[in-house]
Amino acid sequence: GDFVHQGDVIAQLDEDELALLVKQAEAQLGQARAAVGLVADQADDAVNRENSPVVRQERAVLEEAQASLARLKLLEQKNAVTQADLEASAAAVAVAEARYASSLNAVEEKLAVIRVRRAELLLAQDMLKQAVIRAPFDGLIQGRQVAAGAYLRVGDPVATLVRIDPLRYRGTVPERHALHLRAGQEVLVQLDGLQEPISTRVSRISPMLDEFSRALIFEADLPNPGGRLRSGLFAEADIVVDSNSEAVAVPETSIIEFAGVEKVWRVNGGAAVEVEVRTGRREHGQVEIVSGLAAGDVIIQQGSAGRAGPVSPATTEEQVGG
Repeated sequence: GDFVHQGDVIAQLDEDELALLVKQAEAQLGQARAAVGLVADQADDAVNRENSPVVRQERAVLEEAQASLARLKLLEQKNAVTQADLEASAAAVAVAEARYASSLNAVEEKLAVIRVRRAELLLAQDMLKQAVIRAPFDGLIQGRQVAAGAYLRVGDPVATLVRIDPLRYRGTVPERHALHLRAGQEVLVQLDGLQEPISTRVSRISPMLDEFSRALIFEADLPNPGGRLRSGLFAEADIVVDSNSEAVAVPETSIIEFAGVEKVWRVNGGAAVEVEVRTGRREHGQVEIVSGLAAGDVIIQQGSAGRAGPVSPATTEEQVGG
């Protein structure tokens, strides 16, 4: 039941082993950097490949072999050198070129090792940072799933944190109204114990209807400063589809239902005619008519008393309101 702010510590894991992993990763990174001559204040990419000690050494050997071959070629013009000496010198140049290329590749391999060690260090530091579990948002601790000294596996829950501001209302609308639902529409949420509904907006809508109920699920965020509302309260909501339009409503007593079909008696030219309707919300003895009637239609108020044919003076009529 304790209240915590975002960033507050909820639990603390043992850091000793994780701290050792960080030190090990730091040492391995330092070793890899030293292999290419990097000092502490130099960036990982500050290496001059051509100036690396091993590359300089192999380049010097190559240059010496090339100079020796050039001298022998001058002597060849004077017939002062054997063919065997020329071939041996040319082979020495080829070997030196291969060793020089290999030294450049070796430097690239060492730089790749540095990148690997750097990634390992970042991973170890991140694991150490995650040893301190902090609240991702403001809320109340509903329950604690571990005790001090317990061993945890990856994915084990530590505590249940409940967000109290805002609360989230989740409701449904029937399939026939699904196409009229839009994000941002006004929602009037009535909670038990509150006299006035809370006005909010549709924040999220499911991309598909529920497979079994054929209803569309939506969510709305309820502002709850101070936490006066409690999670889990029962609530009902009305969605304002079009604030400028007026719904057609009739008295609940005018609706007759048989075998799942709803009808009313509409008076037309002094005669009563049974009309099938589709209904919506029911509130305070009134029923919303989604289709089947228009504003201004005259109906029989007591549907059970309706009969086909001329309307008698004793039959109570009512005009449909919009």
